Amino acid sequence: HQFHFLESPMKISFFSNFLNHHQLPFCLEMQKKIGNGFSFISTRPISEERLMMGYTDINQQFSFVTRAYESSLNLEKAKRLAVESDVVIIGTSPEKYLIERLKRNKITFRYRERICKKGLWEICAPKRLYSLLKWHTQYRNKNIFLLCAGAYVAGDYAMIGAYKKKCFKWGYFPEAIPHNLENLFSLKNASTTIQILWCGRFIAWKHPEKILHLAKHLRSNGYGFKINIIGTGQLEHKLNSHIEKMNLAQHVSILGSMSPKRVRGYMEKANIYLFTSDYNEGWGAVLNESMNSGCAVVASHAIGSVPFLLKHDINGLIYHNDQVEDLFEQVERLIADQALREKLGRNAYHTIYETWNAKMAAENILQLSRSLLTGNQHAPIENGPCSIAMDIKQWNMYSHCVNSI
Repeated sequence: HQFHFLESPMKISFFSNFLNHHQLPFCLEMQKKIGNGFSFISTRPISEERLMMGYTDINQQFSFVTRAYESSLNLEKAKRLAVESDVVIIGTSPEKYLIERLKRNKITFRYRERICKKGLWEICAPKRLYSLLKWHTQYRNKNIFLLCAGAYVAGDYAMIGAYKKKCFKWGYFPEAIPHNLENLFSLKNASTTIQILWCGRFIAWKHPEKILHLAKHLRSNGYGFKINIIGTGQLEHKLNSHIEKMNLAQHVSILGSMSPKRVRGYMEKANIYLFTSDYNEGWGAVLNESMNSGCAVVASHAIGSVPFLLKHDINGLIYHNDQVEDLFEQVERLIADQALREKLGRNAYHTIYETWNAKMAAENILQLSRSLLTGNQHAPIENGPCSIAMDIKQWNMYSHCVNSI
């Protein structure tokens, strides 16, 4: 009976607000593996704001998407899938879809970023704490598990007594592009000047200002370099003003916003990629993309994806978020050492192309789901998506990152 069950296709439904380009590769892989057994349920339309930013409404483009907001018929189908599916993955979505499923104790994965981005005090507000206890801690003995989109997620939820020994590494899985590494590094080495790249919205918690402090430091120490900054945002005028006041125009260029394809083109030419966000960066898919492009990455330990994807001195460099001098030191190491840049860049590429990608995420979630559905205790997945996410508290994460090799 178990053998027959395992050979029959599973029915897995993924609930989220709307389908985006970071989730799409995973969904396409799931459709390849279980066909009509996979459904994506979009609970609301993409916002006009995102459409104005250049996003495409891909809710409309794929047959596996059920748009629950579009009709009563679709809403009823979504509710039925929430109950009948063998496995449900639920991200940003109304809790109403889970109520009946939890009563029946069916296998469910919550897909979450951390709950304490602004500080550990966030869970202490009475209304917030009540909601967390109601929807998470209350069900700690049910068949509900946590897919952690970031290394701080397990530790945050452990503070409310939820998901003990039920947390798995997860994240976002943008397209993993295959590269001929010899050609890729020839492209990176075509310029005699070190090419450094930063990409993101110009907002306070992404800390684009650190790039200007770095540029000033590097210039003062006589390094040859070029920094390209891709993005727009509320701090753009301030950044341009500082570039002018600090006489950095020769070294720093703000290129504006551009398509994801053009961003990848800049990543493929860059020697060094900088990622300077603080704890508000729940995941940070530009890390996947820059690693896939063979960049030597220097990233803050506070970013959710960094402890999952980067191993310090092996496939990237991790600096302490609160110590800008550490950022300077790690970048100087890379500027001075081409062999180190290439080693980190090649290893970064292999990390994404071989382990942290949509194909492996789909394979691993299916393996984990079969294990849970049959009650078998198979050997846990050792690396990558669906491997065990440890409860590491925020105040211990930097030490874990740089000393765990």
